[in-house]
Amino acid sequence: MNAIKTSDASAEKKETVMNKVLGVISGSFAPILGVLAGSGLISALLSILTTVGWLSAKGGTYAILSAAGHAVFYFFPVFLGITSAIKLGANGYVGGAIGAALLDPHYMDLVHSGAKNADFLGIPVILASYSSTVFPILIAVSIYAILNKFLNKVIYKDLQMFINPLISLVVIVPLTILIFGPFGTYVGEAIGMVIDFLSSKSGLLTGAVLGAGWTFLTILGLHWAVIPLAIANLAKGGDPIIAMAAAAPFAQIGMAMGVFLKTKDKDLKTVTGSGIVPGALAGTTELITYGVLVRYKQTMIIVAIAGALGGAINGALGIRATAFALPSFLSIPVFSPIGFFIIGVLTALVSAMVLTLVFGYEGKNNAVPAKTVKEFGLANVKRETILSPLSGEIVPLSEISDPLFSTEMVGKGIAIEPTNGEVISPVDGTVTTLFPTEHAIGITSEDGAEILICIGVDTINLKGQYFTSQVKQWDTVKKGDLLIQFDIEKIKAAGFDVKTPVVITNTNQYIDVVPAIDGKVQAKDELIRLVV
Repeated sequence: MNAIKTSDASAEKKETVMNKVLGVISGSFAPILGVLAGSGLISALLSILTTVGWLSAKGGTYAILSAAGHAVFYFFPVFLGITSAIKLGANGYVGGAIGAALLDPHYMDLVHSGAKNADFLGIPVILASYSSTVFPILIAVSIYAILNKFLNKVIYKDLQMFINPLISLVVIVPLTILIFGPFGTYVGEAIGMVIDFLSSKSGLLTGAVLGAGWTFLTILGLHWAVIPLAIANLAKGGDPIIAMAAAAPFAQIGMAMGVFLKTKDKDLKTVTGSGIVPGALAGTTELITYGVLVRYKQTMIIVAIAGALGGAINGALGIRATAFALPSFLSIPVFSPIGFFIIGVLTALVSAMVLTLVFGYEGKNNAVPAKTVKEFGLANVKRETILSPLSGEIVPLSEISDPLFSTEMVGKGIAIEPTNGEVISPVDGTVTTLFPTEHAIGITSEDGAEILICIGVDTINLKGQYFTSQVKQWDTVKKGDLLIQFDIEKIKAAGFDVKTPVVITNTNQYIDVVPAIDGKVQAKDELIRLVV
């Protein structure tokens, strides 16, 4: 098959701000979906075992397994700090350290002690717990990524390894605790005031708003600010907030069931299937939220509509939660009247599933042209396109004599036997690696893809002969910019193979890396698509 040509002019248009935000969120969660699913299943298993009386919730076995199931959620800022930093092209370990600082025992001691006069350099600090939160760390790492790019330009290269993290941590951690975290708290309090106001006017309206909006509060991590209101209500005998919001996770489960039944994509079927079980049994819907919902905007509309329907029923019928629990099939006995609650959540679940089956899960604006789908074998996924940096003949990586590439140890991709001696940038991004011998170059795209282009096999032994770089490390480049010139004939005459691997070194950050299969390719043709 020939290399894929650009078939949709709109693909070249810049993404909207919302698309970029959702792309960062989706890309940040993609690497940890597996551990979320596994942890959710542990929680589901514990719920079953304790419900049937086979395991005591007070025993050591339960405590240890509960730790295994809940650790990833408690330390969510750490994991999300790592993945979001990598997605934004920054240092993942610094991102993780920012998240870890929010959970550090010294800081948590301040939080749990209820200290009222805590300050940072004389600035009063609003203390809050950030375990399981999303919103503060995403903002913090976004600012860190901007700061990191600036530091890379102004700090001497040999000092960047420790100076950049030093400055970043000293600046970003206090900003997060002083500003980003409290901002989420204030927003949550405002949301709580709105809920109280609506509740006093109309249970049906409040239920519809909560059912429609709860999923999106969860994505931003703002739902935790509303939970204290629910707990306060429980102390008074019953809480309507959890009951009304319960429609949202059931709507997500229904949507996931619809996608599972409708999709032919094996990866997507695996994600939805893995998300339904922990969602239904333990109320853990993160895999559905970040594996499906933020990737396909149409599912957001479906979940909002279905959640509003179920929430309106629960609100209008005055359903209350009698204890705190994540909404799931196993926690149904917590709600009263139980029969009316079942009607409400099943309405959300069934309507979401039906809407997904009828209208699909990906809107027209995100659809891939039929010709491209047929040629590329991809549908209904979010993609990043890598252009060809060379003109030549496409060669599978398995035919490269260097096992680092042929076994995909470095990453997935494709190779090209070049017909001219120019390497151009395949993406808009930054030159993050330039070998001293100038035979290989690494580029990180604006969306976080890490691309390695290695001209020839074992050409490092030429010690820079016949290679001329036109860029420096940390230069910003655009698609089509000339990166390296090389002399094909002289390299061949020296006894070296000029087949050039083009690989994605952070392959594990993507659902799949799909290259063109065979044929000839021209520089700037579409060469690889990354499935996010």
